[in-house]
Amino acid sequence: MKALEELLTACTVCPKDCGNDRTKDEIAACYSGRLPIVSSYTPHFGEEPCLTGTNGAGNIFFGNCNLRCVYCQNYQISQTWKEQKKNEITHERLAEMMLELQARGCHNIGFVSPTHFAPQMARAILIAAENGFNLPIVYNTNAYDSVEVIKLLDGIVDIYLPDLKYAEADTGFQYSKIRDYPLHARAAIREMHRQMGDKMIFDKNGLLKRGLLIRLLVLPNDIAGIAENLRWIRDELSPKTAISLMAQYYAANKAATDERYILLSRRISEGEWFDAVSLLDELGIEEGFMQEYESASYYYRPDFTDAEQPFKDIRDFSQNIS
Repeated sequence: MKALEELLTACTVCPKDCGNDRTKDEIAACYSGRLPIVSSYTPHFGEEPCLTGTNGAGNIFFGNCNLRCVYCQNYQISQTWKEQKKNEITHERLAEMMLELQARGCHNIGFVSPTHFAPQMARAILIAAENGFNLPIVYNTNAYDSVEVIKLLDGIVDIYLPDLKYAEADTGFQYSKIRDYPLHARAAIREMHRQMGDKMIFDKNGLLKRGLLIRLLVLPNDIAGIAENLRWIRDELSPKTAISLMAQYYAANKAATDERYILLSRRISEGEWFDAVSLLDELGIEEGFMQEYESASYYYRPDFTDAEQPFKDIRDFSQNIS
Protein backbone atom coordinates (compact mmCIF):
# COMPACT_ATOMS: atom_id res chain seq x y z
CA MET A 1 0.00 0.00 0.00
CA LYS A 2 2.71 2.45 0.98
CA ALA A 3 4.68 1.73 -2.19
CA LEU A 4 1.63 2.45 -4.34
CA GLU A 5 0.85 5.71 -2.57
CA GLU A 6 4.45 6.87 -2.79
CA LEU A 7 4.08 6.85 -6.58
CA LEU A 8 1.72 9.81 -6.21
CA THR A 9 4.41 12.09 -4.78
CA ALA A 10 6.03 12.50 -8.21
CA CYS A 11 3.36 10.75 -10.20
CA THR A 12 4.48 7.64 -12.03
CA VAL A 13 1.17 5.83 -11.62
CA CYS A 14 0.86 5.43 -15.40
CA PRO A 15 3.39 5.50 -18.26
CA LYS A 16 2.91 9.24 -18.77
CA ASP A 17 5.22 9.71 -15.75
CA CYS A 18 4.17 13.36 -15.40
CA GLY A 19 5.98 13.75 -12.06
CA ASN A 20 3.42 15.99 -10.34
CA ASP A 21 3.00 15.71 -6.56
CA ARG A 22 -0.59 14.55 -6.27
CA THR A 23 -0.35 14.18 -2.49
CA LYS A 24 -0.30 18.00 -2.40
CA ASP A 25 -3.25 18.17 -4.79
CA GLU A 26 -1.15 19.04 -7.81
CA ILE A 27 -3.07 18.03 -10.91
CA ALA A 28 -1.43 15.28 -12.97
CA ALA A 29 -1.53 14.95 -16.76
CA CYS A 30 -4.79 13.01 -16.34
CA TYR A 31 -6.21 16.04 -14.45
CA SER A 32 -6.47 14.00 -11.26
CA GLY A 33 -5.17 14.82 -7.80
CA ARG A 34 -4.99 13.19 -4.37
CA LEU A 35 -8.57 12.01 -3.93
CA PRO A 36 -10.47 9.56 -6.14
CA ILE A 37 -13.21 10.82 -8.47
CA VAL A 38 -16.27 8.62 -8.99
CA SER A 39 -18.76 9.54 -11.68
CA SER A 40 -21.24 6.76 -10.85
CA TYR A 41 -21.56 3.32 -9.27
CA THR A 42 -24.21 0.76 -10.09
CA PRO A 43 -25.07 -2.89 -10.72
CA HIS A 44 -24.16 -3.35 -14.39
CA PHE A 45 -25.69 -5.95 -16.72
CA GLY A 46 -23.73 -5.52 -19.94
CA GLU A 47 -20.46 -7.21 -19.06
CA GLU A 48 -19.42 -10.72 -20.04
CA PRO A 49 -21.80 -13.36 -18.59
CA CYS A 50 -19.21 -14.63 -16.14
CA LEU A 51 -19.05 -11.15 -14.58
CA THR A 52 -22.70 -10.11 -14.85
CA GLY A 53 -24.40 -13.22 -13.51
CA THR A 54 -27.95 -12.66 -12.33
CA ASN A 55 -27.43 -9.66 -10.04
CA GLY A 56 -24.96 -7.65 -12.09
CA ALA A 57 -21.37 -6.57 -11.80
CA GLY A 58 -20.85 -3.86 -9.22
CA ASN A 59 -19.20 -1.27 -11.43
CA ILE A 60 -17.57 1.87 -10.09
CA PHE A 61 -16.84 4.39 -12.85
CA PHE A 62 -13.90 6.65 -12.10
CA GLY A 63 -13.86 10.12 -13.58
CA ASN A 64 -11.06 11.35 -15.84
CA CYS A 65 -8.66 9.13 -17.79
CA ASN A 66 -5.01 8.97 -18.78
CA LEU A 67 -6.05 8.54 -22.44
CA ARG A 68 -7.86 11.01 -24.69
CA CYS A 69 -9.58 8.66 -27.12
CA VAL A 70 -11.31 10.67 -29.84
CA TYR A 71 -14.06 8.03 -30.00
CA CYS A 72 -14.55 7.52 -26.25
CA GLN A 73 -18.12 6.41 -25.57
CA ASN A 74 -17.82 7.70 -21.99
CA TYR A 75 -16.17 11.01 -22.87
CA GLN A 76 -18.67 12.89 -20.68
CA ILE A 77 -16.91 11.44 -17.63
CA SER A 78 -13.44 10.72 -18.97
CA GLN A 79 -12.66 14.08 -20.63
CA THR A 80 -14.53 16.71 -18.61
CA TRP A 81 -12.17 17.18 -15.70
CA LYS A 82 -13.59 20.52 -14.55
CA GLU A 83 -17.04 18.98 -14.17
CA GLN A 84 -15.65 15.78 -12.65
CA LYS A 85 -13.84 17.67 -9.90
CA LYS A 86 -17.14 17.95 -8.04
CA ASN A 87 -17.31 14.13 -7.92
CA GLU A 88 -14.18 13.88 -5.79
CA ILE A 89 -14.72 11.67 -2.74
CA THR A 90 -12.75 10.30 0.20
CA HIS A 91 -11.22 6.84 0.33
CA GLU A 92 -13.72 5.99 3.04
CA ARG A 93 -16.66 6.92 0.79
CA LEU A 94 -15.23 4.79 -2.02
CA ALA A 95 -15.08 1.86 0.40
CA GLU A 96 -18.70 2.52 1.35
CA MET A 97 -19.72 2.31 -2.32
CA MET A 98 -18.10 -1.10 -2.54
CA LEU A 99 -19.96 -2.30 0.52
CA GLU A 100 -23.25 -0.89 -0.80
CA LEU A 101 -22.87 -2.78 -4.08
CA GLN A 102 -22.02 -5.95 -2.15
CA ALA A 103 -25.17 -5.50 -0.06
CA ARG A 104 -27.20 -5.14 -3.27
CA GLY A 105 -26.06 -8.60 -4.34
CA CYS A 106 -23.48 -7.71 -7.00
CA HIS A 107 -21.12 -10.55 -7.82
CA ASN A 108 -17.92 -8.49 -7.95
CA ILE A 109 -16.64 -4.92 -7.86
CA GLY A 110 -15.44 -3.66 -11.23
CA PHE A 111 -13.30 -0.54 -11.16
CA VAL A 112 -13.74 1.06 -14.60
CA SER A 113 -10.78 3.17 -15.81
CA PRO A 114 -8.84 2.64 -12.57
CA THR A 115 -5.30 3.29 -13.84
CA HIS A 116 -4.91 6.89 -12.64
CA PHE A 117 -6.49 6.05 -9.27
CA ALA A 118 -4.83 2.69 -8.60
CA PRO A 119 -3.30 3.74 -5.23
CA GLN A 120 -6.59 5.24 -4.06
CA MET A 121 -8.44 2.12 -5.21
CA ALA A 122 -6.11 -0.10 -3.21
CA ARG A 123 -6.55 2.03 -0.07
CA ALA A 124 -10.34 1.85 -0.39
CA ILE A 125 -10.22 -1.94 -0.85
CA LEU A 126 -8.27 -2.24 2.41
CA ILE A 127 -10.80 -0.07 4.25
CA ALA A 128 -13.72 -2.05 2.80
CA ALA A 129 -12.10 -5.40 3.66
CA GLU A 130 -11.77 -4.28 7.26
CA ASN A 131 -15.54 -3.74 7.23
CA GLY A 132 -16.66 -7.06 5.76
CA PHE A 133 -16.05 -6.69 2.04
CA ASN A 134 -15.27 -10.03 0.34
CA LEU A 135 -16.10 -9.83 -3.39
CA PRO A 136 -13.66 -10.33 -6.28
CA ILE A 137 -11.99 -7.14 -7.54
CA VAL A 138 -12.10 -6.49 -11.30
CA TYR A 139 -9.48 -4.14 -12.75
CA ASN A 140 -11.18 -2.88 -15.93
CA THR A 141 -8.43 -0.89 -17.64
CA ASN A 142 -7.36 0.63 -20.96
CA ALA A 143 -4.03 -1.19 -20.29
CA TYR A 144 -1.91 1.98 -20.48
CA ASP A 145 -0.65 0.91 -17.09
CA SER A 146 2.67 0.97 -15.31
CA VAL A 147 4.18 -2.50 -14.93
CA GLU A 148 5.37 -1.46 -11.47
CA VAL A 149 1.79 -0.67 -10.46
CA ILE A 150 0.47 -3.96 -11.83
CA LYS A 151 3.14 -5.81 -9.83
CA LEU A 152 2.06 -3.95 -6.69
CA LEU A 153 -1.57 -4.95 -7.34
CA ASP A 154 -0.64 -8.64 -7.22
CA GLY A 155 -2.79 -10.13 -4.47
CA ILE A 156 -5.19 -7.16 -4.49
CA VAL A 157 -6.82 -7.62 -7.91
CA ASP A 158 -8.63 -10.89 -8.61
CA ILE A 159 -9.62 -10.33 -12.24
CA TYR A 160 -7.75 -8.30 -14.83
CA LEU A 161 -9.97 -6.98 -17.64
CA PRO A 162 -7.67 -4.95 -19.92
CA ASP A 163 -8.36 -3.54 -23.35
CA LEU A 164 -5.75 -4.11 -26.02
CA LYS A 165 -6.63 -1.12 -28.17
CA TYR A 166 -4.00 -0.84 -30.88
CA ALA A 167 -1.24 -2.82 -32.51
CA GLU A 168 0.61 0.26 -33.82
CA ALA A 169 2.12 3.11 -31.79
CA ASP A 170 1.25 5.78 -34.37
CA THR A 171 -2.40 4.77 -34.20
CA GLY A 172 -2.43 5.13 -30.42
CA PHE A 173 -0.97 8.61 -30.69
CA GLN A 174 -3.40 9.68 -33.42
CA TYR A 175 -6.57 8.42 -31.76
CA SER A 176 -5.78 8.33 -28.02
CA LYS A 177 -3.05 10.97 -27.72
CA ILE A 178 -0.53 8.77 -25.95
CA ARG A 179 2.88 7.48 -26.98
CA ASP A 180 4.04 3.89 -27.39
CA TYR A 181 0.66 2.36 -26.49
CA PRO A 182 1.49 -1.19 -27.71
CA LEU A 183 4.80 -1.19 -25.84
CA HIS A 184 3.29 -0.23 -22.50
CA ALA A 185 -0.02 -2.08 -22.83
CA ARG A 186 1.63 -5.34 -23.84
CA ALA A 187 4.14 -5.07 -21.00
CA ALA A 188 1.32 -4.49 -18.50
CA ILE A 189 -0.76 -7.36 -19.90
CA ARG A 190 2.26 -9.65 -19.85
CA GLU A 191 2.59 -8.95 -16.11
CA MET A 192 -1.13 -9.60 -15.62
CA HIS A 193 -0.66 -12.93 -17.38
CA ARG A 194 2.34 -13.74 -15.19
CA GLN A 195 0.13 -13.30 -12.14
CA MET A 196 -2.96 -15.09 -13.45
CA GLY A 197 -1.71 -17.53 -16.08
CA ASP A 198 -4.17 -18.95 -18.61
CA LYS A 199 -6.60 -20.50 -16.18
CA MET A 200 -9.82 -18.68 -15.34
CA ILE A 201 -11.34 -19.85 -12.07
CA PHE A 202 -15.15 -19.99 -11.85
CA ASP A 203 -17.51 -20.79 -9.02
CA LYS A 204 -20.31 -23.38 -9.22
CA ASN A 205 -22.61 -20.78 -10.83
CA GLY A 206 -20.18 -19.97 -13.63
CA LEU A 207 -19.09 -16.63 -12.15
CA LEU A 208 -15.47 -15.65 -12.68
CA LYS A 209 -13.49 -15.51 -9.45
CA ARG A 210 -9.95 -15.10 -10.75
CA GLY A 211 -8.25 -14.68 -14.10
CA LEU A 212 -7.25 -12.56 -17.08
CA LEU A 213 -9.69 -11.62 -19.85
CA ILE A 214 -8.37 -9.37 -22.64
CA ARG A 215 -10.85 -7.18 -24.50
CA LEU A 216 -10.41 -6.40 -28.18
CA LEU A 217 -12.71 -3.75 -29.66
CA VAL A 218 -13.14 -4.06 -33.43
CA LEU A 219 -12.80 -0.59 -34.98
CA PRO A 220 -13.76 0.47 -38.51
CA ASN A 221 -11.12 0.10 -41.23
CA ASP A 222 -9.09 -2.28 -39.04
CA ILE A 223 -7.66 0.63 -37.09
CA ALA A 224 -7.14 -1.54 -34.01
CA GLY A 225 -5.02 -4.14 -35.83
CA ILE A 226 -7.00 -7.08 -34.44
CA ALA A 227 -5.04 -9.78 -36.28
CA GLU A 228 -1.67 -8.52 -35.05
CA ASN A 229 -2.89 -8.23 -31.46
CA LEU A 230 -4.40 -11.72 -31.54
CA ARG A 231 -1.13 -13.13 -32.87
CA TRP A 232 0.74 -11.39 -30.07
CA ILE A 233 -1.62 -12.89 -27.48
CA ARG A 234 -1.27 -16.35 -29.01
CA ASP A 235 2.49 -16.26 -29.47
CA GLU A 236 3.67 -14.21 -26.49
CA LEU A 237 1.10 -15.30 -23.90
CA SER A 238 -0.83 -18.42 -24.93
CA PRO A 239 -3.63 -19.46 -27.31
CA LYS A 240 -5.52 -20.39 -24.13
CA THR A 241 -5.47 -16.79 -22.88
CA ALA A 242 -9.10 -15.69 -22.73
CA ILE A 243 -10.19 -12.84 -24.99
CA SER A 244 -13.42 -10.89 -25.34
CA LEU A 245 -14.09 -9.73 -28.90
CA MET A 246 -16.37 -6.69 -28.96
CA ALA A 247 -18.63 -5.26 -31.68
CA GLN A 248 -19.96 -2.33 -29.68
CA TYR A 249 -18.18 0.48 -31.52
CA TYR A 250 -20.16 3.48 -32.65
CA ALA A 251 -18.92 6.96 -33.52
CA ALA A 252 -18.88 9.14 -30.41
CA ASN A 253 -17.01 12.18 -29.15
CA LYS A 254 -14.79 13.76 -31.82
CA ALA A 255 -15.07 10.74 -34.11
CA ALA A 256 -18.70 11.68 -34.72
CA THR A 257 -18.04 15.30 -35.68
CA ASP A 258 -14.39 15.94 -36.62
CA GLU A 259 -13.41 15.25 -40.24
CA ARG A 260 -9.86 14.42 -39.14
CA TYR A 261 -11.26 11.17 -37.76
CA ILE A 262 -13.48 10.21 -40.68
CA LEU A 263 -12.15 6.65 -40.64
CA LEU A 264 -13.87 6.23 -37.28
CA SER A 265 -17.11 7.98 -38.22
CA ARG A 266 -19.27 4.87 -38.61
CA ARG A 267 -20.13 1.57 -36.96
CA ILE A 268 -18.25 -1.50 -38.09
CA SER A 269 -19.83 -3.43 -40.93
CA GLU A 270 -21.00 -7.02 -40.70
CA GLY A 271 -18.14 -7.92 -43.03
CA GLU A 272 -15.56 -6.34 -40.72
CA TRP A 273 -17.08 -8.20 -37.79
CA PHE A 274 -17.12 -11.50 -39.68
CA ASP A 275 -13.44 -11.03 -40.61
CA ALA A 276 -12.53 -10.45 -36.96
CA VAL A 277 -14.52 -13.45 -35.74
CA SER A 278 -12.93 -15.64 -38.43
CA LEU A 279 -9.49 -14.77 -37.08
CA LEU A 280 -10.28 -16.47 -33.79
CA ASP A 281 -10.64 -19.84 -35.48
CA GLU A 282 -7.83 -19.18 -37.95
CA LEU A 283 -5.34 -18.27 -35.21
CA GLY A 284 -6.46 -20.97 -32.78
CA ILE A 285 -7.72 -18.74 -29.99
CA GLU A 286 -9.48 -21.13 -27.62
CA GLU A 287 -11.04 -19.26 -24.69
CA GLY A 288 -13.28 -16.27 -24.07
CA PHE A 289 -16.37 -14.50 -25.35
CA MET A 290 -17.60 -12.51 -28.30
CA GLN A 291 -20.42 -10.00 -28.54
CA GLU A 292 -23.49 -10.44 -30.66
CA TYR A 293 -23.16 -8.03 -33.59
CA GLU A 294 -26.80 -6.96 -33.41
CA SER A 295 -27.05 -6.39 -29.64
CA ALA A 296 -23.70 -4.78 -28.87
CA SER A 297 -24.27 -1.12 -29.64
CA TYR A 298 -25.14 -0.03 -26.09
CA TYR A 299 -22.70 -2.26 -24.25
CA TYR A 300 -20.39 -0.68 -21.64
CA ARG A 301 -22.30 2.53 -21.12
CA PRO A 302 -22.69 3.47 -17.43
CA ASP A 303 -26.47 3.81 -17.88
CA PHE A 304 -26.91 0.42 -19.58
CA THR A 305 -29.41 -1.58 -17.53
CA ASP A 306 -30.86 -4.06 -20.02
CA ALA A 307 -30.41 -7.55 -18.60
CA GLU A 308 -29.85 -9.04 -22.07
CA GLN A 309 -26.43 -10.64 -22.31
CA PRO A 310 -24.75 -9.41 -25.51
CA PHE A 311 -22.03 -12.10 -25.42
CA LYS A 312 -21.56 -15.66 -26.60
CA ASP A 313 -19.00 -18.11 -25.30
CA ILE A 314 -15.98 -18.33 -27.55
CA ARG A 315 -16.40 -22.10 -27.73
CA ASP A 316 -19.34 -21.44 -30.05
CA PHE A 317 -17.12 -19.60 -32.54
CA SER A 318 -16.65 -22.54 -34.89
CA GLN A 319 -20.36 -22.97 -35.48
CA ASN A 320 -20.86 -19.21 -35.75
CA ILE A 321 -18.37 -18.80 -38.58
CA SER A 322 -18.96 -22.04 -40.48
